[in-house]
Amino acid sequence: MGKSYQDKALQLDEQSAIPAPFYERVKVMIKTKIHSGKWPVNFRVPSESELVSLFGYSRMTINRALRELTSEGLLVRIQGVGTFVAEIRGQSALLDINNIADEIASRGHRHHSRVLHLAEIIADTQQALNFEIQKGSRLYHSLICHYENGVPVMLEDRLVNSQVVPDYLQQDFTRITPNAYLSSIAPIVEGEHVIEAINVSRAESTYLEIDEITPCLLVNRRTWTGHREKKIVTSVRLVYPGPRYRLQGSMRK
Repeated sequence: MGKSYQDKALQLDEQSAIPAPFYERVKVMIKTKIHSGKWPVNFRVPSESELVSLFGYSRMTINRALRELTSEGLLVRIQGVGTFVAEIRGQSALLDINNIADEIASRGHRHHSRVLHLAEIIADTQQALNFEIQKGSRLYHSLICHYENGVPVMLEDRLVNSQVVPDYLQQDFTRITPNAYLSSIAPIVEGEHVIEAINVSRAESTYLEIDEITPCLLVNRRTWTGHREKKIVTSVRLVYPGPRYRLQGSMRK
């Protein structure tokens, strides 16, 4: 059998004039377990002390490896709970995070919104992982349909970190969009997007006034705020009816 990814990496380290730092070797070992499927998505990674025993490196080395893998998006660390293997999905090119009301106004059209749901919820396991918070923490949930000249063009299903935006539920989202409000309270320093083609549920088709077979575009987005200590502000699910809306972006070097 051929050598594993880990064995090849360590062999290259030994052949190199400058050996790889120990934390890099630990990262290789952990990545090997993730990519081989031994540590699947949402798998709880052993504690730092357990990893010290498993890999034979110092706790400081293990800690740095875990921190860097978390920054790279391979792991999710939840204070007081543990470290978990993150869900790895295909990524689209970065899109601008625009206010839909401004987009519609720029076309000379009229925007209005309908608030379908606005309430506090308790984070379940998956939501806690997504926000990197403890299970049972408070989140705010809003479901809002946006209209262009009276026609629904986007369904916004949003969760908000109550610790970062405590007054979210007190806002009138028929007068200001969640995007505009959140940008003023917690300026974005980082964002991620996952884009998929979907068929919507019966309830979603009713809100958007479309058939269930109408193709739609789904944008899943998370955004962070803060510089010294970044926190996830919001996780939002944006559904666009394919025949009514087009997403456009550009990249420049």
